[in-house]
Amino acid sequence: MNKSFLSFAAAGSIMSIIFLVIVNLLTSPETIWYIYPSLAFILWPIYIYSLQRGKYKSFSLLVSLFLVIYLITQNYISTPSYPWFLYAIYPIIWWPILIFLGKHTKLFKVSLFGSISTIVYYSLLNGILSPEYPWAIYPAFVVLWWPLATYYAKNKRYYEFSISSSLLISTFFITVNIISSPHTIWAVYPIFVVLWWPLSMYFYSYKRKGH
Repeated sequence: MNKSFLSFAAAGSIMSIIFLVIVNLLTSPETIWYIYPSLAFILWPIYIYSLQRGKYKSFSLLVSLFLVIYLITQNYISTPSYPWFLYAIYPIIWWPILIFLGKHTKLFKVSLFGSISTIVYYSLLNGILSPEYPWAIYPAFVVLWWPLATYYAKNKRYYEFSISSSLLISTFFITVNIISSPHTIWAVYPIFVVLWWPLSMYFYSYKRKGH
C-alpha cells in the first residue's frame, strides 16, 4: 500500500462523513445517527497509516482514545443520567497498555496487577452504580485466569494448574448458586464435570509412570 491509497482512504472518509451528516440532517434531524458509521470512516485512514509505517502502538493508543471519546459522547447523548460508558472504557484502556508492555504481559506480576486492578475497578462500579446485584464476580472470574495461566505455564506445572482451575471454577459456581438461587442447589452438577479434569490428568500421569 502506497501514499496514494492512504490519500484515497482519507478523502473517501471525509466525503463519506460529510454525506452522512447531510443525509442525517435532511431526513431525520431529530436523531443524530451519523456519528455511528462516522467512527469507522475516521479509523479507516488511521489504520492504513499505522499499517504502512508499522506504528501499532500509536494505532492502539489513538484508536483507544477515539473509542473512549465516542462512548462518552454516546452516553451523554443517549442517557446522560447514567454513566454506562464506565463499564466499557476499562478494557479499551487496557488495549494500548498491553500493546506497550509487549512480551512483559507474560510476567506473573503484570498479570496479577492487571487482575487485581480489574477486580477492584468493577467492584467499585458494582457497589456505586448497581449495588442491587454483585455482578462483579463475573469479570473477576474471567480475569483471574490471566495470572493463573501465567504462573503455571511459566513453571510448566500443568497438573497443579488443573487443580487450581477446578477450585476456581467450583468456587465461582458455588458463589453464583448462593447469590442467585440459594434455595436450589445446582452448582454440584458443573462441579462434578470439572473435577474430571484434574482426575483425568492424574490417572494419565499415573498410567505413564506405570509403564
